[in-house]
Amino acid sequence: MASMDPEGFNMRTLETINPFTLKPIHQYPVESFQEVFNKIERSQKAFREWKKLRVSERVDAVRQALIYFSDHKDELAHDITAQMAKPINQSHNELNTFFERANHLCDHAEKALSPEPVMGKTDFHREIRHEPLGLVFIIAAWNYPLVIAVNGILSSLLSGNTVLLKHSSLTPSIGLHFEKAFRTLGGIDNVLQNVIIDHSTTLEVIEKGDIQHVIFTGSVQGGRNIYQSVSQRFMDCNLELGGKDGAYVAEDANLKEAVAGLVDGAMYNAGQSCCGIERVYVHQSLYDDFVSQSKTLLETYILGDPLGSQTSMGPLARGKSVEELHQQVQEAMNQGAELHHGGKIKRIGDALFFEPTLITSVHNDMIIMREENFGPILPIMKVKDDEEGFRLVADSKYGLTSVIYTENQEKAEAFSRQMDTGTVFMNRCDYLDPALPWTGVGLSGKGSTLSDYGFHSVTRRKALHFRLLS
Repeated sequence: MASMDPEGFNMRTLETINPFTLKPIHQYPVESFQEVFNKIERSQKAFREWKKLRVSERVDAVRQALIYFSDHKDELAHDITAQMAKPINQSHNELNTFFERANHLCDHAEKALSPEPVMGKTDFHREIRHEPLGLVFIIAAWNYPLVIAVNGILSSLLSGNTVLLKHSSLTPSIGLHFEKAFRTLGGIDNVLQNVIIDHSTTLEVIEKGDIQHVIFTGSVQGGRNIYQSVSQRFMDCNLELGGKDGAYVAEDANLKEAVAGLVDGAMYNAGQSCCGIERVYVHQSLYDDFVSQSKTLLETYILGDPLGSQTSMGPLARGKSVEELHQQVQEAMNQGAELHHGGKIKRIGDALFFEPTLITSVHNDMIIMREENFGPILPIMKVKDDEEGFRLVADSKYGLTSVIYTENQEKAEAFSRQMDTGTVFMNRCDYLDPALPWTGVGLSGKGSTLSDYGFHSVTRRKALHFRLLS
């Protein structure tokens, strides 16, 4: 028998499995480094032509390519649900988010990439230009297979780069959809090419391939491996890694809004979100009501076939994850935590689910409050005042987002100044606004996607310094 890679590769093929039915979906041939090397050569040839187009021409070409996703939206939604078990209504919602981000990036590309004049010297023309880097290697994650990938893809393409895309081994068909849509743009072929490769070939591409930038979304350990490989080359990378996002519910919070937002932020997509809510601190005056209302809301979740129209939570995309979640809950309970709802592995048909879980009497030294779980677990801790709430939310080695629910904007401003996170939310969570940079701090990564800064991360600055002679 061929040796098996941890993500499901063998020496020749990658087989996708439906997490609900556990039945095979499709087999894909795995490419060798030489096959990828040939694609890289084609990408570099395409880059020399693609970068010559005006930004407006690239925008027009990308907008035309986006029609593919409208024409195939039902197929895309079903592919997502089949491969990673996201409820079908959530897969359709992801398509809506995809178009929101794509349209925003297209709308703002010309402004973000326009040359910046530097005034102040009459005898000189000085200007800063944003030049494309070359070939961008994008390694996309499975949990939001469309919207994670589109962040880097559109910023890269609109900036004049070409793209080599490696999608997750759980969702390879989505990479093929991107290739069908964007392979030929503006009459130029091979502008975006998809590859299906294992981990070792991925690192070989970074270390030996003619690429100029890497965008990676995945685990902290995966980020370490990528960064180590990138360090051998004179190029940079964007890393979007893990999260342990915390929220504080202040005494003056709208309780109903806080419960609805934070429960959804913890449970949506079965908690498989890097910016999902993984720990909540509630002011003592609201604590009992917050716990009670959260439990009532969790009891409404319907687990089952992700293709079912009433299903609100499917199985985890990786079945083995249920044991890790169960262990976190058990360890917390052994240390004095109290379980109010869920906490167990549940089998429906052949699939393994982890029940929506509410746990209290936790503290920040517990693993459940420190390590990412990537599942539907909501741990809640009572705090006596704002000072304690702020301090505990900030107490994390991760730094993707932090959240405060309050009616007082000044309090939210004070909260934001204590948070070393890329995004600070007030009265919402688990959302990416395409007009704002998406940035990780600490173990949550480095670099920014989305907004004008997403374009700047995949370009370099060229200075024009012209002395004007009369």
